[in-house]
Order: sequence, then structure tokens, then C-alpha cells
Amino acid sequence: MQHYEYKVIPAPARGDKERGLKSGADRFAHALSGVMNEMAARGWEYLRAETLPAEERTGLTGKSTVYHNLLVFRRPTSADPTQAIGAHPDPEAAANDEDAPEAKRRALLADAPEGRAPKLRASRDGSSGDGD
Repeated sequence: MQHYEYKVIPAPARGDKERGLKSGADRFAHALSGVMNEMAARGWEYLRAETLPAEERTGLTGKSTVYHNLLVFRRPTSADPTQAIGAHPDPEAAANDEDAPEAKRRALLADAPEGRAPKLRASRDGSSGDGD
């Protein structure tokens, strides 16, 4: 039985400008194909697109439902279900590889979408609030 791991990424929100592409649909298709080709080069197979609801805060106490367009990809993993996803294929090589955790962290960060960092506020007593 084949086992898969899945990756879900946000779909492009707008098209990329490219010479010769006049319409918005053409630009959007170009942006979407770029994302899909990049994921395919990394070994991910396109599975489907989803539009899913998410509850987000509005203001101090309000909440609203927004919809996110997501692209779902998959790639085959080891046929042995006891082996963890993303585990090192050779346990001895993993034991000898001192940078394995750091390399894994860098690989995860490379695939993660960039987001906004939270803003730090100064507390009322003038300290930064980070324990200093």
C-alpha cells in the first residue's frame, strides 16, 4: 500500500506581470503554473485546490469568517508505516550527521510561507516586555 505525505500552500492571490500577457486570467494562470512547476520540481504532485473557511479576529472582540484558497500537493513516502514521515532513510547516517536537526529546521523554513511577525509593545513601566 502506498503512503503519502501532504503539503498545503496558499494559492496565488493575483497574477504575475509578464511580457505578452494582457488579461488578468492569463497573468493569474502564469502565476499559478509557476507555483505548481516549482512544487513539482521539489517532488510534490498536485492533488487539488480547496476553498476552506477560517474564523479570524476583527477588532478587539469581533470575529468574522474568511475563505482561503489552498493548493494541496502530495508525494509518496516509505511503504513502511512504522517509519516516521521525513525520517532519515539510514539510521546510522543520521546518528553520524551532527547537523541533522539544523538541516531539517532549515528545510522546513525554506518551504514555509513568509508571514508578518507580531509587533512588540512596550509595557506601561517602559520595559520592552521581553524579560529584560
